[in-house]
Amino acid sequence: MKTRRDVMSLLAGGAALAWPLAARAQQGERMRRIGVLLPTTANDPRFQAFLAAFHQGLALLGWTVGRNVRIDTRWAAGHAEIRQHVQELVSLAPDVILAHGTSTVGPLLQASRTIPIVFPAVVDPIGAGFVESLARPGGNATGFMNFEYGLSGKWLELLKEIAPNVTRVGVFRDPANPSGPAAFGIIQAAAPSHRVEVNAINIRDAGEIERAVTALARAPNGGLILTPSGLANLHGRLIIKLAARHNLPAIYYEGSYVAAGGLASYGPDYFDQYRQAAGYVDRILKGEKPADLPVQAPIKYEVVINLKTANALGIQIPPTLLARADEVIE
Repeated sequence: MKTRRDVMSLLAGGAALAWPLAARAQQGERMRRIGVLLPTTANDPRFQAFLAAFHQGLALLGWTVGRNVRIDTRWAAGHAEIRQHVQELVSLAPDVILAHGTSTVGPLLQASRTIPIVFPAVVDPIGAGFVESLARPGGNATGFMNFEYGLSGKWLELLKEIAPNVTRVGVFRDPANPSGPAAFGIIQAAAPSHRVEVNAINIRDAGEIERAVTALARAPNGGLILTPSGLANLHGRLIIKLAARHNLPAIYYEGSYVAAGGLASYGPDYFDQYRQAAGYVDRILKGEKPADLPVQAPIKYEVVINLKTANALGIQIPPTLLARADEVIE
């Protein structure tokens, strides 16, 4: 069975194959333009693989870079860079923009209410004001949800199943992103039933993260949960390193963190969502309107576990959890 790392490598290789095809460009075919805005650095392997899945999805639908489509990709490590790249992309007047997460879609909608926007992952598009309803978005944005807020309690449930002795949990969140406080609120409400104390850890910068994790690790029985945001994408690798350094079990919202050395995750298959987003981009390029394309929830949630990380932490994963895991990395 292929591991997640194998899949990521295959996807990245598939995207690279699109470029030589440009040499066989067909003269006279109309060139369409797609903007892409991703809330992380250009060397982020997770998002490189997600983007490869998007390219692969477009290729399967007949779109070839250099022949009938041009893709302008912008990487934005933080709110200031996002604002800058939003203006750049809007000024290019693309046919459609692919944008990941609340931190990118919000500024794009402030900058343009006419350019179609497809999001492969947003937590609460109605609450954020991006769409009027899931069935009929009504504006110029549509796409795919990460999860419903109720899912946040599942991260705490998974953490306690893996590490029953945990009594104190630090929850990483972006306080400027509406999904951060909302997800924390759900986890906080679930905490008494699991007999744990939870505290929010703001992730505005690396220093703040390191100080908070060091403080949490001073007392025994600590654990961590990473909730989705642009800053989570930016600081995810640091959080994985700190969790290992301080011997803290940590739960992530997406499986590629686990492939990078995290302990476990529960969340949607982002590779699948990026491929589906390619389908929405294709439909918009062929004349459909975002207002008429329903926002879709994830088809499948998956549990991913890294046994090597568990062994390094001295954690014995329950056999019942291993049996129901969608992927186990050894």
